[in-house]
Amino acid sequence: MTSVLVVDDQSLIRQAVTDILADDGGISVVGEAVNGTQAVGLAGSLRPDVVLMDIRMPELDGIGATAAICADPALAGTRVLILTTFEEDEYLVAALRAGASGFIGKGAEPEEIVRAVRAVHAGDALLSPAATRSLIERYVLPGSGPGTAGGSLAVPESFGQLTDREREVLLLVARGRSNQQIAQDLVISPHTAKTHVNRIMTKLYAHDRAQLVILAYESGLLTPGQT
Repeated sequence: MTSVLVVDDQSLIRQAVTDILADDGGISVVGEAVNGTQAVGLAGSLRPDVVLMDIRMPELDGIGATAAICADPALAGTRVLILTTFEEDEYLVAALRAGASGFIGKGAEPEEIVRAVRAVHAGDALLSPAATRSLIERYVLPGSGPGTAGGSLAVPESFGQLTDREREVLLLVARGRSNQQIAQDLVISPHTAKTHVNRIMTKLYAHDRAQLVILAYESGLLTPGQT
């Protein structure tokens, strides 16, 4: 059973999302929060598997709440999935930097929301490679847009300690490849591919694959237009 904390300052959206998730036999909504401060407190006490997080909220916004949750060692098993609207694109990179595992539109179909929660709980980063690349090229790269607000995800010194194979794997992750696809590209087993990805995340202090994508761009390993 996947436990979920739903966070949104609009009661209608909270209720709609809660109803959608409650209809799935494998998901349990364990709590609701109306702002980021409440979300951080409930996450600490409820320890949900997934926090479905709005961005724009009073007191503490979703980016700040995401950062607080993802920085808490006691919540290492909790993943944050951002609820977003098209107009909030410039905030999404900041949310990914803060540790969010991906994003889903508020207008998504019910089954898409359920699949997104399941995917994030399984440890996958819910990112469309094309959408992520567009966001990064518009808002992450130097001088590229307003999304630079919120600060840059500092490239760890340990980046230089990556082996040639790990850099190769990181580049494939940044291009949106799954572990299975990485295994096929490098002619290795999926288990070996997963091991490489986990070691890279450990070395770079990355919360998940989403942050690896940003680090690959900000380190210069992957550049705009590169395929």
